Amino acid sequence: MKNSCLYFFAFFFLLSVQISAQEDSLQLQTRKEVKLKKNRKAKVAYNALAPAKAAFYSAVLPGLGQAYNKSYWKIPIVYAGLGAGVYFYTFNNREYNRYRDAYKRRLAGYTDDEFQDILTDKTLIDAQKQFRRQKEMSVLAMAALYVLNIIDANVDAHLRQFNVDEDLSLQPNFNVDEFTGRANYGLSLNLKF
Repeated sequence: MKNSCLYFFAFFFLLSVQISAQEDSLQLQTRKEVKLKKNRKAKVAYNALAPAKAAFYSAVLPGLGQAYNKSYWKIPIVYAGLGAGVYFYTFNNREYNRYRDAYKRRLAGYTDDEFQDILTDKTLIDAQKQFRRQKEMSVLAMAALYVLNIIDANVDAHLRQFNVDEDLSLQPNFNVDEFTGRANYGLSLNLKF
């Protein structure tokens, strides 16, 4: 147990200590540092209306907000979801009309419907209720997908303007509690401005 604590301590100690050799006061910049400075200068200005534009475009034509955000891979997903909703609506509507027409013909006194010796009147009524419920659910699913399409475009436009710099660093650290003399292990998040 003591050896594992010692190894754990040594691991974090070596990670947290910054070993530096002698440095020139005129240290040469690495390519990465030069590229970072160029990227900082070339930052795109914050466009406060970009999320509103993306949401408006998606409301006008589903998928257009995703195209505005250059998230082209999401457009087929939007149309597949809406297309599935339309398919299920038309299928359930067609089946609902079949069972409803057969029930109406029975009420009118005809005995020549397609379900004549197969289904009873109660079963025809239950089938109508089931297909009407599924038809309504598919309309709700299409409306939900339409709203999600708008929300996705808005959120994606917000996140495109989010600052993702390499000025954040996460480093393990090791501290000794002054009162108890016990080691405290942890991580520190450093922000550079």
